[in-house]
Amino acid sequence: MKILRLLLTTLAFHSAALAADAPITLVIHGGAGVARADLSAEKEAECRKVLEEALQSGHKILRDGGTSLDAIQAAIIILEDSPLFNAGRGSALTSAGTVEMDVSIMDGQKHTAGAAACVTGVRNPIRLARLIMERTPHVLLVGQGAEAFAKECKLPFEPMEYFITPEQQKRLRKVQKAQACSTPVTDLTLRTGTVGAVALDKAGHLAAGTSTGGLTNKRPGRAGDSPIIGAGTYAEDGACAVSCTGHGESFIRSVVAYDVAAHMKYAKSDLATAARRVIHEVLPTHDGKGGLIALDSSGNIATPFNTPGMFHAWIKADGTMHIAIFEE
Repeated sequence: MKILRLLLTTLAFHSAALAADAPITLVIHGGAGVARADLSAEKEAECRKVLEEALQSGHKILRDGGTSLDAIQAAIIILEDSPLFNAGRGSALTSAGTVEMDVSIMDGQKHTAGAAACVTGVRNPIRLARLIMERTPHVLLVGQGAEAFAKECKLPFEPMEYFITPEQQKRLRKVQKAQACSTPVTDLTLRTGTVGAVALDKAGHLAAGTSTGGLTNKRPGRAGDSPIIGAGTYAEDGACAVSCTGHGESFIRSVVAYDVAAHMKYAKSDLATAARRVIHEVLPTHDGKGGLIALDSSGNIATPFNTPGMFHAWIKADGTMHIAIFEE
């Protein structure tokens, strides 16, 4: 009888533990590469306001019992709609002065993913990535094929003028002028941006998403790491969710997002150690510059970057919010 009571008590304890809510957490980024000298107090305040709005939007979904996928999508939509960041409206311009956007999303529970590359006109590419994941047998659609699918799904489109901002036009002219004069362009603010989010919901499921306009003055048709699962985006329950920002070619060669998860799974590293090693030790071997945001199943957060700054922010279960740009 005592053994039976002990077994029942043990089962009840484990059932209660399983039923307990995970520590809901949302982490977002608005791109790596920003330098203090290039960020006015006014611009910083504007960026912080948008980041806070994105955090609040995603956190409400998590707080109300919504999924991590819904939370990251809501947060990224706000960042895509802002002209302040290199995604959606405000995307970097190609050498032809046009906008071609890359995006991806991944479900850590089902291990499914959706992505699109070289997309024009779609107001919120993150919506398209999710529909590719949920309504097609594919992971990645590109160019006209991705746009045709977006139209089938009746997603909102905008004219090219909607996406092009004066700031991005100025950046394109600066890069092209420097190249014409054979002057090296070393200012990362001209090359990076990107937005992303990772989240943990009450059920303990992780999700990650990344959206970008890519590099300023890139060749039309170029895709970076953002739409490449394992390079710019990765999520796996029990391991971590990762969204990257930086020079995409280096992130692709280093398979950065998955490498963080691999260090956790196979080297048994904790999240902070894994993320820091990948950004500060592995990525530099490929001359890579940038950063990432990462979140594990216990709600631990990592935001390493090897650039002067990176827009990053998070909000935890109790509503505690943190927004930062530079090392603190």
